[in-house]
Amino acid sequence: MVLPPKPESRPTPTLSSRPFSQVNVFSAQPVAGNPVAVVHRADGMDEAEMAAFARWTNLSETTFLLAPTDPAADYRLRIFTPGGELPFAGHPTLGSAHAWLAAGGRPASAGTVIQECAAGLITLRRDNAGRLAFAAPPLVRSGPVDSAAVELALAEVGLEPADLVDAAWVDNGPGWMGLLLRDAEAVLRARVDGVITADIGLVGPSSAGPADVEVRAFVPGADGPEDPVTGSLNAGLAQWLMGTGRMPGNYIASQGTALGRYGRVHLDRDPQDPGTVWVGGECVTVVEGTVHLPAG
Repeated sequence: MVLPPKPESRPTPTLSSRPFSQVNVFSAQPVAGNPVAVVHRADGMDEAEMAAFARWTNLSETTFLLAPTDPAADYRLRIFTPGGELPFAGHPTLGSAHAWLAAGGRPASAGTVIQECAAGLITLRRDNAGRLAFAAPPLVRSGPVDSAAVELALAEVGLEPADLVDAAWVDNGPGWMGLLLRDAEAVLRARVDGVITADIGLVGPSSAGPADVEVRAFVPGADGPEDPVTGSLNAGLAQWLMGTGRMPGNYIASQGTALGRYGRVHLDRDPQDPGTVWVGGECVTVVEGTVHLPAG
């Protein structure tokens, strides 16, 4: 009998205990929004260790709270998907700020939190209902989408040209292409049976309140094509739709319906600064404790 070779032995790594939170974002119902894993006091972890933990959690995003390098910031955030690092993402921004505050974080300026991330400084505050909201970052790409790209995107989500009202780039980092459809029913009818080759955001007006629009987000990759509730997409869509007069300065987006979630994203144009759109939602801590990770 031939025995298989013994696996290569590896030294046992030195572990460090770090506080951990898992936060439900964009819904007051604890498991009805979009979860983000948050590692606190992550200074000392290198990029490979962060990426490995993000692959292990297998959530759409895992974040790491660090000391800021910019004196204007209250903390620094690194955001990882199972496939790599993002410069910015909306629901991780809200969930991480919620976790930082819940753990005793104190912003330098009362009422405002400044997050440092790869996309720059992101400002957060409480809205009139007490929800955390972030100021939508500027678009890095906007304007019309090439007709061939629109045609391909519609085919990938199983829709027809007759479903489309308009298309524009609403890219604030992740690469979103926004497709405005004729109604919420067309948004909910979308289906993905094959490969998604672009970050596609669908939005359509809803006649059934309390939400004003229905939104869905489809992304490339092997982790599932649809994101439950997406802050960055809603931020870009709001800048486009408010800027073209298609939506008022305040509206509510529903997202996650097709996945059995109950996401609500609150979009508000700042009355003192009409160029700023605030993106807000409820946050609920569902899991908190300690993780044991390599010490670096």
